[in-house]
Amino acid sequence: FPGHESYITFCHLENEAAFTCSADHTIRKWDVMTGQCLAIYRGHTSIVNRILVAKDYLFSGSYDRTARCWSVDKEKQIQEFRGHRNCVLTLAHYSSRDVLEEEEEEEEEEEKVSRDLLVTGSTDCTVKVWWVSSGRCYQTLLGHTGAVLCLILDAPNRELFSGSTDYTIRTWNIVTGEQLKVFKEHQGSVICLELVNRHLYSGSADRTVKCWLVDTGERIQTYKAHKHSVSTLKYHAGILFTGSGDACARAFNSKSGVLQKIFRGHKFIINCIQIHNELLYTASHDGTLRIWDIRGICKRNKRRLKKERSAQGRSSQKGSLSRLFNNKVGCMVQQENGE
Repeated sequence: FPGHESYITFCHLENEAAFTCSADHTIRKWDVMTGQCLAIYRGHTSIVNRILVAKDYLFSGSYDRTARCWSVDKEKQIQEFRGHRNCVLTLAHYSSRDVLEEEEEEEEEEEKVSRDLLVTGSTDCTVKVWWVSSGRCYQTLLGHTGAVLCLILDAPNRELFSGSTDYTIRTWNIVTGEQLKVFKEHQGSVICLELVNRHLYSGSADRTVKCWLVDTGERIQTYKAHKHSVSTLKYHAGILFTGSGDACARAFNSKSGVLQKIFRGHKFIINCIQIHNELLYTASHDGTLRIWDIRGICKRNKRRLKKERSAQGRSSQKGSLSRLFNNKVGCMVQQENGE
């Protein structure tokens, strides 16, 4: 998908559209079938680091120290969030209906019309929560001693996870702002997070991914093989896909940690991985978005998981099976360079 005038920093897939943001200060919407650019969102005055699509909103965070909200269809800016003292690197979105009890919502009469909230992480070491409708800051979460590089939300459990250059992952109560837990085993900045069935995966500048049990804080697996920082993660059907500064994407057996596949073709760091309609999308600093065929690896993994479940079922008591591998979303694309 040619069009951006500088490298792509992030990609978001929504239905049959792909949204990309770039160091050229813009966000673009693409038709994934034709590669045609459908819309361009202009307004940021520096690199756009992250985007997120929720409902009819497009959210973005930038080095210009702001986050912004856009109308997806009208290509128009709706809201601007100002308050961070440095660049906004990461975003999350939720509705207060997902986390607040009815009596708690009563206290927020000002925001009755729209209960959407945006969460932002910044190099100013803080996480901020904003009301989307007014742009007002709801709360600021303090505790990290380094830039906040990644966020992931577990709204049903009222928990927010943040990763930082201070080498830690922190868990917060999204309603009260209380810090609940700190995960400390990484030896480098925590760059990306993925949460699946109360298992937290963290990618780091120490060239590893770690898997943690959220409820206990125990690390249960470490994934090695990267030759540079792990920049992005995506879990799919028992497979952990990673992108790295070594320009390669990798597929690991999420349970055993065994490396199953390396995807080569990009020239620079892979910033984002998405999986949609059996396609693996990788966006890179080389300015390209590539699409890969992962049908084979997914089919093999599904067969293995089916055998494991069958074996566990025969040897375990009813109801004792792990929920870790219950994600049955399917996975596939055009072959390139033999990959």
